[in-house]
Amino acid sequence: MNFEMWIRALKAARAAAGVSQEGLATLIKWSPSLIAAIETGRRRPTMEFAVASDEALQTGGLLAELLKEADRERGPSWFAAWRGYEQAATRLRAFEPCLVPGLLQTEEYARAVISAGGLQPPAMVDELVAVRIERQQLLREQLLRQEDPPQCVFLLDESAVRRPVGGPAVLDAQLGRLLEEAELPHVRLHIIPNSVGAHVGLIGGFVLAELPDGEQAIYLENAARGHVVNDPETVRLIDRKWDSLLGEALSTSASLDLIRKLKVTP
Repeated sequence: MNFEMWIRALKAARAAAGVSQEGLATLIKWSPSLIAAIETGRRRPTMEFAVASDEALQTGGLLAELLKEADRERGPSWFAAWRGYEQAATRLRAFEPCLVPGLLQTEEYARAVISAGGLQPPAMVDELVAVRIERQQLLREQLLRQEDPPQCVFLLDESAVRRPVGGPAVLDAQLGRLLEEAELPHVRLHIIPNSVGAHVGLIGGFVLAELPDGEQAIYLENAARGHVVNDPETVRLIDRKWDSLLGEALSTSASLDLIRKLKVTP
């Protein structure tokens, strides 16, 4: 299910009920222009809109259910496989050499990263930012509400906390977010200082997910897309890289002290 299919379902429901866009706007008290924007894909439908449309068109909750399904599949198609591993993991270990990991980014920082270079249209930027924030919210709920939440260890190169992504103010807010996230249960944060020089992570970042049955999977990204790898040989290699990187990193307390020194505002 994707949003194009959802839009087709909405149009079919309107046709079956004999209701025009303007008629639906009157029934649910939304503007005709907004409904037109949704049906042409220029605006994303909200759950409130789906529920109201279900009631107006007497679809028995179909549009709301289809929107939930579409929401679960949001984001690039190649990311869907990783999402299942991420949500089921008992431990997540993430390393990034240049950027703050996506699960820790502020909305402004994420927007700056995703919109860099102007390669994505504004609507797609909005969609990808929303997906990222929703993933963060899900992880936070797991950390705060589950009796046995996943352990999350984030390992960053010092350059990742110095690069002024989005400008100094955005970076400063992002550093504050890192300090907040580090206070969550089962979250650890480490920085590899620039003084280390060369290390095995300079070639690129990765995420290791460990599942309840002990299986491990890796998420890797290149310049075009991401992919999931779970063959034992690659898992062992990345596991060794992780151990090497962690051995070069500052302790959690020293890492947080470094972030506090870099942060401009209290």
